[in-house]
Amino acid sequence: MLLVVAVFGINLGLYSQEIKQSSSIEIPASKIDTTNVFTKDTIANPKIDSLDVVAKDSIVKPKETLESIINHSADSLIRQDIKNNKILLYDNAHVHYGDIDLVAGFIEIDNNTNIVTAKGIKDSIGEYTQLPIFTQGAESTTQDSIIFNFKTEKAKIFGLRTEQEGVIIKGAVTKKENDSVIYVRDIRFTTSDKTNPDYYIKTDKAKIVPDKKIVIGFSNLVIKDVPTPLFLPFAYIPLTEGRSSGFLMPTWGENNEQGFFLQNGGYYFAINDHVDLAVLADIYTNGSWGIRTESSYVFKYKFSGNFSFRYEYLINGLRGFDDYSKSTNYNISWSHSQDSKSSPNTRFSASVNLGSSKYYKESLNEYNNNSFLNNTLSSSISLYKKLVGTPFSISASATHSQNTNTEVISMSLPSLLVNMDRIYPFAPKVGGKSNAFTKLGLTYSLKSDVRFNTTDEYFFKKEMFDSANPGVQQNASVNTNLKLLKYFTVSPNANYKEVWYFDRINKTYDQTEDTVVTDTIQGFNSFREVSAGASLSTTVYGMFKFKKGNVEAIRHVMRPSVSYSYRPDFEFWEEVQQSDDPEDFLDYSPFANGIYGNPGRGISNSLSFSLANTLEAKVKSKDSTQTEARKVTLLNNLNFSTSYNMASDSMRWTPVRMSAGTYLFNKKMQVNLNATLDPYALSINGTRINTANIKNGGSLFRLTNAGLTMNYSFSSKDTKGKDNKREQNAIDNNSDGIFGERLNVSNDRRDNDNQTETKVAKLYSARFPWTLKVAYAINYSNSNRQNEISSNSIMFSGDVELTPKWDVGVSSGYDFEGGGFSYTQLRFARDLDSWKMSFNWVPFGDRQTYYFFIGIKSSMLSDLKYDQRQLPDKVLF
Repeated sequence: MLLVVAVFGINLGLYSQEIKQSSSIEIPASKIDTTNVFTKDTIANPKIDSLDVVAKDSIVKPKETLESIINHSADSLIRQDIKNNKILLYDNAHVHYGDIDLVAGFIEIDNNTNIVTAKGIKDSIGEYTQLPIFTQGAESTTQDSIIFNFKTEKAKIFGLRTEQEGVIIKGAVTKKENDSVIYVRDIRFTTSDKTNPDYYIKTDKAKIVPDKKIVIGFSNLVIKDVPTPLFLPFAYIPLTEGRSSGFLMPTWGENNEQGFFLQNGGYYFAINDHVDLAVLADIYTNGSWGIRTESSYVFKYKFSGNFSFRYEYLINGLRGFDDYSKSTNYNISWSHSQDSKSSPNTRFSASVNLGSSKYYKESLNEYNNNSFLNNTLSSSISLYKKLVGTPFSISASATHSQNTNTEVISMSLPSLLVNMDRIYPFAPKVGGKSNAFTKLGLTYSLKSDVRFNTTDEYFFKKEMFDSANPGVQQNASVNTNLKLLKYFTVSPNANYKEVWYFDRINKTYDQTEDTVVTDTIQGFNSFREVSAGASLSTTVYGMFKFKKGNVEAIRHVMRPSVSYSYRPDFEFWEEVQQSDDPEDFLDYSPFANGIYGNPGRGISNSLSFSLANTLEAKVKSKDSTQTEARKVTLLNNLNFSTSYNMASDSMRWTPVRMSAGTYLFNKKMQVNLNATLDPYALSINGTRINTANIKNGGSLFRLTNAGLTMNYSFSSKDTKGKDNKREQNAIDNNSDGIFGERLNVSNDRRDNDNQTETKVAKLYSARFPWTLKVAYAINYSNSNRQNEISSNSIMFSGDVELTPKWDVGVSSGYDFEGGGFSYTQLRFARDLDSWKMSFNWVPFGDRQTYYFFIGIKSSMLSDLKYDQRQLPDKVLF
């Protein structure tokens, strides 16, 4: 610690240097000595003064050599008292020796007793100024006065003030013994940098053994100079360099189901400079318990990540009653990222979030609302290897997808992909590709998967592995492009696909039972598809200029495209009799259970049409100094697409799909629209028939569904460049994350508040900075004459800064179709300078709860806090 550096390690042989007087001014000693620090020793035993003992020692023979050259200076006086063998430095006195600097108003060096005294001086108005500042290396301390013996290394410091990792330490009297043991009286710890701190921890006595430990006596928390009932009888603090292992203080509380509890208590292991581990536990008076491990690792320039495992054993109700139950929940999360420079041709990454489907809903120590609202868990672990010198690369991965509502789990374990980059076999070795033949490119890929479909009940059990479904798929394609009539691009292509399965379906008709029996036959099976086609595309630009007004021109860009594809029928489909009628057959695919789907049925001979549009305007700038016009997007996109299957015997046109999007109000509002238009009519019973809708008495197209989404974000002031701060505030305030804040997947003990800005309260201010985000979505369905609004809802999230230190926020929404509010959260935060306070409340709904927190901002004293939660009610069904 810094005060350790201040009181030992000063071993100066100042007496062996010649003093060159730079000033002839002599100041009487009585006027220079403004504080008599030798008169009384206020350490525990006032009868014994270690410094007096030093003064009675015989004069020690000066050292013959010094380790460094001593430099000293002063503004008003440098005086050498030859008779008393002393050196006096006055006014900005400065002594430098090795890596040690001592600056003070007055410094006295007594070569007889080996004692150095440094203290401040009074200025013209009587204020005590130029306090001694002792610096060694990068560490520095300030004190009212300091006395030390550079031979015995005994020292006494009065009015010590120093800072260690954000904690400000003030000690009235500090005394160092010759065995490096330091005693401090009337010491105060605080993180407030005010002259009169808003809080501090007061300790009568403390003992410090440098680099080993601190032993603190009775301590009391004082707020605004008022002692509180919060005290600590003693404390033991180990001193180590860098990170150190230690206990993690738990949080206590009570809930209705499990009774009193202690949560998040445990031990932190600082394993080494690269890896750490925290083991935390929860215990409840009804017998429930939980355990959690969290580990982070960092290997510079190689990789980094974090891992956590959570397990809970929950008891609900009372033994003997109908509602008594036991359950277990777990969750595993792992994140791993590799430095891109460590191995450019090999990459390994992991993002894992799996566990019990009910973990986020039933956990007693999980309060992340974003995770609660999300009903999907997903994981991915992948290894990529580029085969240098070849166009090939290999990827191996394992994926996981889990629906927490249905508890259905889908896994791919493992998945292998061999990919070949596009090669140009006919391209010249020298020069570019100049024609369609030399532009001919070939690609190839092979993919192999073993997929499992299971539930929470059978996860990683025999039943899960019995459902293994393997498959292999190969794809090869060849394409090129050429210019046609200067403005058109023609891109012919050919594709080949081959799929291997290791079982197939066989259906037979059972005359006795009059039903179709399905059997799965093990063995190698395969099917293949070949297709070919070509596309024709171009770009059309239109410009309409204006001679008057602020709008200079409007540009319309159209990108039409027509493509043709043909796929023959390889007749992989089979048929089976499905009733006692010998003419009644059912067509089926023997590959219906395959992970890569079925082969196509019948001939496909189709034309596809698409049209993409964008609309922009050039508007004169309102700023007279700007000569260039600015671009304004009127229509970001307006796309249409459909296809016509010439091989189909009816309803050859597919529905027209339309999508449009634009930005409004200086890109603060985003609007997106989509619709599906069907050219065919419906029968009386609501089925699609081969009759044009216009011939059936309707319009040219029948609107089957449509959707509109709008997102609007605005505030009282420009918030550009403050996204990170907003997301940090969202984390601090336990935001629901429905507007995309990057939140952790679960609650975390790590201190996320690194804000050091000090806010200043202002009275009678009419400014209330605020932000507001609004999202609106509506969907219309009419595929079967239902003619209804299927969904219609609005969501909003806003924050208001009532004062520089008071923040209020709300997130909510309303479902107009369901007639009720969606998930609602109210947030209140108060900046208390060195402290922070927050209150988050979900007033109604399945997640009804609240959370109150007040604690110190500094991570060094983060355990000095109080928080209280109300657990949400259990959702039984």
